[in-house]
Amino acid sequence: MSTSDDKRWPRVGVGAVVWRGEQVLLIRRSKPPRQGQWSLPGGKQEFGETIEEALHREVKEETDIDISVGMLIDVVDGIARGNDNGVVEHYTLIDISADWVAGEAIAGSDALEARWFGQNEIGTLGLWDETIRIIEKSWQQRND
Repeated sequence: MSTSDDKRWPRVGVGAVVWRGEQVLLIRRSKPPRQGQWSLPGGKQEFGETIEEALHREVKEETDIDISVGMLIDVVDGIARGNDNGVVEHYTLIDISADWVAGEAIAGSDALEARWFGQNEIGTLGLWDETIRIIEKSWQQRND
């Protein structure tokens, strides 16, 4: 399949809402989309890889920590449109809760920074509305 054909299909991405106590792990993205913004660690699922394998790999690559994968939070459509309203990019993002197991949060590939944030800081970071919603939903799931 050529590169132009690839844009006709949604890409599957995984995102991890990683908790260490009451703190959540975020990365500052080094590449588009949302370059320079704080986001959940995650990325593209590779061919032949399960969602859980993709989560472990992406979190390790971006933050150098180990996680225990938890529950599905939600599935989000990330659709970017151009000036003519045509679709430029389309991602199906699968967001899953996870717990920190080991390691220090150190920025790796695709991340400028990796840091733990308290719930009271989330609203000050300029996060995508869907990221805030996903973090809040994960928090609610954990505390129900």
